[in-house]
Amino acid sequence: MFDRAAIALSFIAFLLLFTGVGIYAATRKQNTTADYLLASRSVNFWLTALSTFATAHSGFMFAGMIGYTYLVGISVVWLPIGWIVGDAFTWFFIYKRLRIASEESSSETVGAFLAGNQKSDRAIAIVSALVTLTFLGTYGAGQLVAGSKALHVLFGWDYAWGILLGATIVVFYCFSGGIRASIWTDAAQSLVMMLAMGGLLGISVAACGGLGGLWNQLESIDPTLLDLSPTNLKFGTLAFVLGWLASGLAVLGQPHIIVRAMAIDSAENIGLSRNLYLLSYTLFSAAAMGVGLTARVLIPQLMEAGSDPELALPLMSLDLLPGVLVGAILAGVFAAVISTADSQLLSCSAALTQDLFPQASKSYKWAKIGTLTVTGVIVAIALVGDKSVFTLVALSWSTLGSTLGPLVVVRAWRLPLNSAVAIAMMVVAIAVTLIWRFGLNWSDSVFETLPAMVAATLIYAIYWGLVGRREQLKL
Repeated sequence: MFDRAAIALSFIAFLLLFTGVGIYAATRKQNTTADYLLASRSVNFWLTALSTFATAHSGFMFAGMIGYTYLVGISVVWLPIGWIVGDAFTWFFIYKRLRIASEESSSETVGAFLAGNQKSDRAIAIVSALVTLTFLGTYGAGQLVAGSKALHVLFGWDYAWGILLGATIVVFYCFSGGIRASIWTDAAQSLVMMLAMGGLLGISVAACGGLGGLWNQLESIDPTLLDLSPTNLKFGTLAFVLGWLASGLAVLGQPHIIVRAMAIDSAENIGLSRNLYLLSYTLFSAAAMGVGLTARVLIPQLMEAGSDPELALPLMSLDLLPGVLVGAILAGVFAAVISTADSQLLSCSAALTQDLFPQASKSYKWAKIGTLTVTGVIVAIALVGDKSVFTLVALSWSTLGSTLGPLVVVRAWRLPLNSAVAIAMMVVAIAVTLIWRFGLNWSDSVFETLPAMVAATLIYAIYWGLVGRREQLKL
C-alpha cells in the first residue's frame, strides 16, 4: 500500500513552490491589458524558451503521448520528429517576423495580429476569436482531464474534483499576474516536468533489465511494437510521416504558444530561445516515449478491456517509487497541466475581451471577468466531454493549426490578405479537418492537419494568382 501522506505532502510542497513563483512574478506586474496579455513585451530569452516548452508539451505528454506509445510502440517516434521539425521551422522562419510585425501593428492578441489590427478587417478577428474559444477551450479541457486522471489514480478522487482543483489553481495564476505570472511559473514547472519524466524513465528502464531487456520483452509481447512503420496504413508510411510533419507546423496556429514570441523582449533573442527550447523538447519527448514503452512491459494489464493506457504514468509511479517521489511525479503532471491551461485560458480570455468585444479591450477589470467566463466554459467541457486526453488535444491542435497557422504565415511575411479570403481559408480548414477525422476516419493513416493545411493554402494560392500578386506589387 502506498503512503498517501508522503505523496500528498510532496505534491503540496511543489504546488506551494509554484505558487510562490507566481506571487513573486505578480510583484512585477502593471495593471494594464498590455501587461496582462503580453507582459509588456519584456520577457527574456530563457524564460521565453522554458515557458514555451512547458506550455507546448503539457498534460498531453504525461497522459496522451505515453498512452499512445503504450498502444503502438516505437512507430510513435514520427509524432515528435514531425513536431520538432515543425517547431524548428517556426522558430527559424516565423517567430522573429511575428515579433516585429505584431509590435509594429500594436497587436496584443493573435486575432488582432491576423486582422492587421485594422477595423476594416474586424471580421478576421471575430472569426479567429470564435475558432480560438471553441478549440483552444477544448484543448484546455484536455489539460484539466489529464491532471484529474493522475489524482484519480493516486487519491481515488472522482475526475470532477481534479478538474475543479486544476481550474482553481489556473485562475489563481492568471489573476496574480496575467501572462507574466504564467511565464514565470511555466519556467519553474518546466524543470519539474523534465526531472519527473527523466527520473521515472531511468528507474523504469532499470526495472525492465536495461535497454536490452526492454527491447527483448517488447518483442516477446508483440513484434509490431518494434516496427517503425505502423500497420494498416491506408496511404503508406510516407503520407503518415508527412501528416505528423504538418502537425508540427500546426504550432503556428496555437495562440497560447505563439504569443510567447510576441512577448519576448527583443526579436534578436529569438535564436537563443530557439536553441534552448529545441534541446529541452527533444530530450523530454524521448523520455516520454521511453516511459510509454517501459509501461507496456511493467503494467501489461492496461491492455485489458475497460482499462485506460493514459493512466500508465501514475500507475507505474506507484509501483516503482517511494511516496515522496510519487508526489514529485504528480507535481510534474500538474505542472504540465497548469503551464498549458493557464496560457490557454489567457489566450481565450484575450480572444473574448479584445477581439469579440473590443469596447472592453482596454479594461483591466473586464480582462479578468473574461478570464472567469472562459474558465467556466472550459470546466464544463472537461466535466461533460470526452475523457481521452489524446482525442481532445489532437482534434484541437489540428483544427487550430490548420485554421490559424496559414494566416499567421501570411501576416508574418506581410503578404496581402483580405477578410473574404481569410475567412474562406479558416472555414475550409475546419471543414476538411472534421470531415477527415469524423467523416472519412482517415486520421490514423494521415493526421488531418496535412490535408486541412493544404486546402487552406490552396485557397490563398488561388487568391495570390488572381489578385494577391498585383496587390503585393502596389505595396
